[in-house]
Amino acid sequence: MGNNSQLKKVIEVFQRFLLLGCTSFGGPVAHLGYFRKVFVEEQKWIDQESYSRLIALSQFLPGPGSSQVGFALGMRHAGIAGGVAAFLGFTLPSFLLLYALALSSDLQQNYPFTEGVVHGLKLFAVVVVADAVLSMQKSFCTERTTLSIAIVTTVCLLAFPSLITQMLVLICAAIAGLVLYRNKTQSEPVQTIPHAGNGYLVLFLLLFLALPLLANYSNWMSLISDFYHSGSLVFGGGHVVLPLLQQNLDGLLDQNTLLFGYSAAQAVPGPMFTLASYLGAELNQENMLAGACLATLAIFLPGFLLLIGLYKRWEIIAQMPKLAGAIWGINASVVGLLLAALYQPVFTSSVSSAIDMAVVVGGFCLLRVFKVPVIFMVLGFSLSGVLLLS
Repeated sequence: MGNNSQLKKVIEVFQRFLLLGCTSFGGPVAHLGYFRKVFVEEQKWIDQESYSRLIALSQFLPGPGSSQVGFALGMRHAGIAGGVAAFLGFTLPSFLLLYALALSSDLQQNYPFTEGVVHGLKLFAVVVVADAVLSMQKSFCTERTTLSIAIVTTVCLLAFPSLITQMLVLICAAIAGLVLYRNKTQSEPVQTIPHAGNGYLVLFLLLFLALPLLANYSNWMSLISDFYHSGSLVFGGGHVVLPLLQQNLDGLLDQNTLLFGYSAAQAVPGPMFTLASYLGAELNQENMLAGACLATLAIFLPGFLLLIGLYKRWEIIAQMPKLAGAIWGINASVVGLLLAALYQPVFTSSVSSAIDMAVVVGGFCLLRVFKVPVIFMVLGFSLSGVLLLS
C-alpha cells in the first residue's frame, strides 16, 4: 500500500506540472506566480513562508530558478522521484515544441507567420510577468521597509545591470533584514543541520571538474560539458543563459541560430532553459533527438544536484531566528529584482511601438480584472502578433 500511495503522489506531481508546462508562459518570473497560485493557494502543498524560502534559495543557486522551485515542490510532495516527475512534466511540452522547431526548416526565421506568433507571445509575457510581480509584491512587500528594499533593488539593477549588482543587492538586502527585522513570534529552538545530500554536492563538483577533460575524447562528451557548465554558472534565471551559451558554443553555431532559438524559447510555455533542446538538436544533425535530450539534461542537472544537496539544510537554516530577518530582506529584494527584469529584458525585448503597448495594457486588464483563461490569452496574443506584423 505504501508503494502504491507513493506512486500515486508521483503521478499527481507529473500531471499537475505537465498542465503547468503546457500553459506557463512568461518565463521564470511568471512561473513563480503560477506555482504560488496552484501549490500555495489551491493545493496547499506548501505554506507561503516555506515557499518564499524556496524562492530565496533559488536566487542564490546557479541554474534555472523556477525549475528548481518546481523540482523542490515535487520533491517535498513525493520525494526525489516527485522532483524528477515535476521536472519531466514541466519541461516536456517546451522540449517537444523546440525539438519540433529544430526538425522543421519550414518554420525558421524567414516566415512572417512564425515571427508574428513569437512577437505576440512575447507581448503576452509582459502581461504575465507584470501580473506575477504585482502578486508577489502583495506577499513579500507588505510594509514600508520591505517596499523600500524592493525599490532600491530595482533602481540599482536598472542603473547598473549585471550579475555582480544582483548578488550585491541580495547580500545587502540580507544584511538590512538582519538589522531591521523584528520577529513577533517566539524564537524556535536551534535544530541540528543534517548532513544528508553531501553525495549530490560531491557529484556536482566531480562532473564540473571531469567533463572538460572528457570533452576531448568525443563530440558527445563535449556537448554535455558545454551545456553542463552553462547550467552551472547561470545566476539570475533563463535570460542569463544566452551569453554563456554564446561563449561556450562559439564557432559551433551561428548567431542567427542562437537568437532564433532564444526567441522561440521565450515564446513557448515552460522553462527557458529548453533553449538547450533546440540548440542540442541543431548541433547534432545526424541524431537530433539524442542531441536535444543530452543538452537538455546536461543544462538542468547541475542546478538540481545543488538543490537536492542543500534543500534540507536550507529548510532548517532559514527558520533559525537569527536568519529569519535575512530571508525577510531577501524576499523583498527578490520582488525588486523581478520588477527590474520586467523592464529589462522582458519589456524592452517585446514592446517596440505604441500599438504593442496598447495590446499589453488591454491584455493585462483582461487577465487581471476579467480573469480570462490563459489558453484564450495565448491564442489572442498569437493572433495579435500575426496581425501586427502583417
